[in-house]
Amino acid sequence: VQLQASGGGLVQAGGSLRLSCAASGRTFSSYAMGWFRQAPGKAREFVAGINWSGASTNYADSVKGRFTISRDNAKHTVYLRLNSTKPEDTAVYYCAALGTYGSSAVDYWGQGTQVTVSS
Repeated sequence: VQLQASGGGLVQAGGSLRLSCAASGRTFSSYAMGWFRQAPGKAREFVAGINWSGASTNYADSVKGRFTISRDNAKHTVYLRLNSTKPEDTAVYYCAALGTYGSSAVDYWGQGTQVTVSS
């Protein structure tokens, strides 16, 4: 599976942004998917995950209620909607194909997309 993330950019605090991650390969719909982020000088951290069908999602406490992960298996794409953004959401965001839903173990990484939230 190859993953291509897009949609990052500059947003003011309180604003919204939608990230997309397009996947190649016929096995996309069999994978749980996730978004991670890495801020400067910090370790990469889990942000959100979604199971293969989209029926189950989970989030880091820091983004719960503000971010929404979704997927469209027909389009081989997973999304991350960022609402009520904060300066601390500034990071490079990565999509990933997960080994198992609910686990942070990653089978495949996409390249990152930069999100910058200005105060």
